[in-house]
Amino acid sequence: MSSNLFSQERVAPPRPVEPPQPAQARPPPRPYRTIIAAFAAWKFFLLAIAAGSSYVGDAYDTSADLLLNNNHNNTVDGSTSNYLGKFASRLTSWDAIYYVTAARRSYHFEQEWAFGSGLPTVIRTILNLLNNFGLDLTTTSDDGSGNPLPEALTGILVAHTAHLLSALVLYRLTLLIFRGNSKLALVTALLHIISPAGVFLSAPYAESGCALLSFTGYLLYAQSCLAESKSTLKRDGYVMLAGISFGLATVFRSNALLNGIPFAWEVLQHLPRLFTAITTTMNTPSDSAVSTIRRLFALGFGGAAVAAGSIVPQAVAYQRFCGGGFPFLSTSSDAAAEPRLWCQGYMPSIYTFVQQHYWDTGFLRYWKLPNLPLFLLAGPMLAILVKSGVEQLLSSSSTTGRRLHVVAATVDKGNDKPPAESARRLLTLVRSAAAAQVLLAVLAVSTYHVQIITRISSGYPLWYWWLAGSLIDGEKLGGRIVVFMVLYASIQGVLFTSFLPPA
Repeated sequence: MSSNLFSQERVAPPRPVEPPQPAQARPPPRPYRTIIAAFAAWKFFLLAIAAGSSYVGDAYDTSADLLLNNNHNNTVDGSTSNYLGKFASRLTSWDAIYYVTAARRSYHFEQEWAFGSGLPTVIRTILNLLNNFGLDLTTTSDDGSGNPLPEALTGILVAHTAHLLSALVLYRLTLLIFRGNSKLALVTALLHIISPAGVFLSAPYAESGCALLSFTGYLLYAQSCLAESKSTLKRDGYVMLAGISFGLATVFRSNALLNGIPFAWEVLQHLPRLFTAITTTMNTPSDSAVSTIRRLFALGFGGAAVAAGSIVPQAVAYQRFCGGGFPFLSTSSDAAAEPRLWCQGYMPSIYTFVQQHYWDTGFLRYWKLPNLPLFLLAGPMLAILVKSGVEQLLSSSSTTGRRLHVVAATVDKGNDKPPAESARRLLTLVRSAAAAQVLLAVLAVSTYHVQIITRISSGYPLWYWWLAGSLIDGEKLGGRIVVFMVLYASIQGVLFTSFLPPA
């Protein structure tokens, strides 16, 4: 019997060999340490460029040198002051000088209102706190004069801190949306570190703070998606907190107003549901109608918070320069005797007026032949924003598009059948991020100084996900884009610290 069994086993046809399954990618060890180490190495490289340029000679524009290297009434003496002043002046170039000056003595002149008050407020708050603890670093007199070196150095520190934190928040956001794909999350965070924004994320500029608050807003909104089937109160709370975070981002940079798209998108989706719920229940409000009304209130609050980040500064400026009826927002006891022309506008906005009057921005105003090289420089980043955004909006044919849709289909990891509402809301958030960056690219081409797209794109997460997916899949395009990012940021660092365009 045993012989027959043995012979049967020997003559039996062999089983087909199954193809080996791809090994699951292991989570990178100590991702936070990797992010911090990469951040430190990249910043050392960029700061070395800034330090080296300070010994080459004077920059093309010496405004920052004259402002920061004035030793009159300076609390830091001798060579230390000279060295710090020369180093800080290379990073306090272009628009950074407006932020530093506003942090020192608030807004005095009309054109200064083109720059958000978020960064100057943070700098001033930090220096005031240090002063309260007995460490007085300010050198500002009552008339606003004095050396703003402490403000400049604090702004540089704030920019670096916000950039690091934004990379860490983006890592957490990617983990949340992509259901624990730590490899994708790590690559995404590293891409944000070497963003083509480059030295603008190290200088006293608003880009890093705007990116931090924008990513935080997206993280809170994504948390609300996961809370969909657990607690509607928690869900709506996350939505309102996301609106506040987006609103604060708008105080740093006006283009963060595009972060209001998820709120508007969801409101449009819920209005028909509200009508249906009310008409079906008539005089007796159902749980569905009450839940929809509460959801609309949370979305409305969040959207209003985003808008407030832009409206409140405009109201303050209107009170100051136009003498309008906002006494509780007054920042000056002497309103303008003759209100400016923009005060008479149907929707008066000092930001729009200043941008047009002093920087000649506006619809197609930048479309001039001498600006053609700047359009060419902005071309790669514009193409990245449009390609990644349109692929997500119109199809799921791309690798990253498929990945995003799979994520939306597996929102609730603990259930075999994920809640459809959570999946829908997560997809709405992802598509809203895609729509925001496509609209940003359109506005940059048609209205802005187009070259700034390389730095203001740093606060939009979707193109990082798209590029990270391309790199993980081994696509050549992804590698070429990374080479472009590193080269652009390196060359930009030399030009920026020498006060040479583009900026």
